[in-house]
Amino acid sequence: MTIEEIIARQGEIEQRKLEIDAALEQPEADLDALGEEARQLMAEKATLDSQLEELKKKAEKADEDRKAVENGAGEITNEFQEEKKMTDLEMRGSVEYINAYANYIKTGKDEECRSLLTENASGTVPVPTLVDDIVRHAWENENILSRIKKTGFAGNVKVAFELSADGAYLHVEGSTAPTEESLSLGIVTLTAGNIKKWITISDEMMEETGEGFVRYVYEELAYQVMKKLSYEIVGAIADCAYTTNQSTAVGIPKVNKNPGLNTINQAVNNLSDEAQNIVVIVNPLTKTNFQAAYAAGNFAVDPFAGLPVITSGKLPAFDAADANATYAIVGDLSAVQANFPAGEGLKLIEDKYSLAEKDLVKLVGRVFCGFGVVAPGRLVRLTKEAGAVTT
Repeated sequence: MTIEEIIARQGEIEQRKLEIDAALEQPEADLDALGEEARQLMAEKATLDSQLEELKKKAEKADEDRKAVENGAGEITNEFQEEKKMTDLEMRGSVEYINAYANYIKTGKDEECRSLLTENASGTVPVPTLVDDIVRHAWENENILSRIKKTGFAGNVKVAFELSADGAYLHVEGSTAPTEESLSLGIVTLTAGNIKKWITISDEMMEETGEGFVRYVYEELAYQVMKKLSYEIVGAIADCAYTTNQSTAVGIPKVNKNPGLNTINQAVNNLSDEAQNIVVIVNPLTKTNFQAAYAAGNFAVDPFAGLPVITSGKLPAFDAADANATYAIVGDLSAVQANFPAGEGLKLIEDKYSLAEKDLVKLVGRVFCGFGVVAPGRLVRLTKEAGAVTT
């Protein structure tokens, strides 16, 4: 028993003794039974007193020893220090792992990376958290890709959209019941393909160690891959073959109007009320044509209708565009869905042999992705009028 338990039991004994003394005064009291219980309690109390005294002495001795050790007494026989191990996530952010991963890129050997991880990493060696940050920032900083819808389903993905449907009815009591809705759905299939970019690294650059090398490789490849994917999405919208919805494709209407003060407003008016976060996508040089209209209108009206303007080199400049070519896109980019069966991370492939005679190493970055427009009524294309340019 502990000191606290003994003291508690002693209190119970004292309480029971008081109860026995009171019971003995009653005429009907069983004197023999009460007397026997009292003797047993006294014997138990004596035992507890002895145990309590012994425990107190031990506690005092332990306290004296502790104070003596604090004052420098005693001899150190074994010094123990708990080893704190990093989690895999912490390790992936360490300088040691970044250096090991840089060596893995250079040599293709992953033993050093795997030895640093506390858990067995099956398949591809996990990238440092530095790489996760680089790729994530590449997504966030790309103005078009940051606005589209992203999914990560395995294989090709089929997305249904409303091809045609009857509207709702107002049914007044007693009138003829409304007819059943006639609903027709279309299906857009997102077929994944590899978006790739490769660069060559000199043997001298390969000697760059750690974070500098990893950052250089991934920032360059991530930027180029994201830019290419962005261009492919813009190109798919601009070159859409349909202005109305088809059973296998969402149609994107055209507004055939040159840059002017009311051009963007007219495009917006052709969108459905489901278009919420509307932007304008143009070639950087096309902004000049809208600014000319702005100046011609004595700077009274914003030709972009207060909407965010995103530039993309995939669209032709207005002055260089052919008649009826798409020179701007207006709408809500959430209409676009991109599916990444292998995740949004950038995969890196190394080729040390094809350019070995030039002392160069080829590094290929790729993202496996399928994309398409899956929501009707959220995008409109602006096309160039035939004939003279007017504002």
